Amino acid sequence: MKKAIISNGYKFILAFISACIGLVTYAQDSVSVTHKTTTTSTTTTNDWYMQPWVWVVGGAVLLIILVALLRGGSSDKEVTRTTVVKDDRF
Repeated sequence: MKKAIISNGYKFILAFISACIGLVTYAQDSVSVTHKTTTTSTTTTNDWYMQPWVWVVGGAVLLIILVALLRGGSSDKEVTRTTVVKDDRF
């Protein structure tokens, strides 16, 4: 009985989240036109992520992080372990 309640709770939460996502996407599709203009203007925008230097810097940072992670696990320190065995015979 408890598993059925939990399972139905998950289904309800999933349905609620799906409905919210549907409402958000439906709201983004609606466009209201208040007036028409006859003039046209062309504007070009360059987003920051379209610049080549951003990709070069991002790749360099990613490469540095990968090298640091891969090199960090291999240390040249020698590990010495000593095992002490207690003998109760004496």
